[in-house]
Amino acid sequence: MTSELQPAAGTHAETDGQSTTRKPRLTERQRKARGVKLFLRDILLIFVAALLISFLIKTFLIRSFYIPSESMMDTLHVDDRIIVNLLEPELMPISHGDVVVFTDPGNWLPGGDEPDTRNPVAVAVDEVLGFVGLSAPDSDDHLIKRVIGLPGDVVVCCNDFGQLTVNGIPLEEPYTELGGRSKATEKEFTVTVPEGSLWVMGDNRYNSADSSYHYSGDPDAPGTAFVPIDNVVGRAVLVTWPLDRWATLDNYPLVFRGVDSAGD
Repeated sequence: MTSELQPAAGTHAETDGQSTTRKPRLTERQRKARGVKLFLRDILLIFVAALLISFLIKTFLIRSFYIPSESMMDTLHVDDRIIVNLLEPELMPISHGDVVVFTDPGNWLPGGDEPDTRNPVAVAVDEVLGFVGLSAPDSDDHLIKRVIGLPGDVVVCCNDFGQLTVNGIPLEEPYTELGGRSKATEKEFTVTVPEGSLWVMGDNRYNSADSSYHYSGDPDAPGTAFVPIDNVVGRAVLVTWPLDRWATLDNYPLVFRGVDSAGD
């Protein structure tokens, strides 16, 4: 004779072979602590995502630079902050009149052997901001000028009216600062821009170490007057700081109208 055992009073019944247990309730303090942890996690994830997005934008689309000299006065002032379009020249062609940022084509910049005397904390902060494109610690390693001649162009200074000519077309340049002089630039030259290179000039013509400044005067040995297109980082499109100077940067297509067709 068999007997069936019944669950004893006060014990948990088994359902489908598994015991049912109650989860302990969280106290109010535990719930608050958990909420704080989740909030901090979300903030960290958002911060990391923002850094990554900023880095990708700075690497492939745009980045910030500051202006270290007076060579582009009165278009750009010392310490102006600018936004540079990195898609040019990789995906967008360079045009006459573009204001471009480029690396040194050959001894255009003074030697950089002086020790860095800046506060280490300031240097570290600048490097971090530079990583995400909010600062430009390497601005002093770049130059900025306006494109006057593209590959194959014949650039001449100057005609009887003191104007530059490109492919025989005289340029009326409203963006230049000549310091009261009537001639577009100091040095006389006639150059043909080589394939893969640019002839660039500062808007502050008598205070700019540009292509004309570095031209040797010998058409067969022009020195480092030309800037390789491969050295171009991008085209400056916008002044963002100070706020009272916020402006887009024009490439003055009317100034260079007819230059392309005259060079064909």
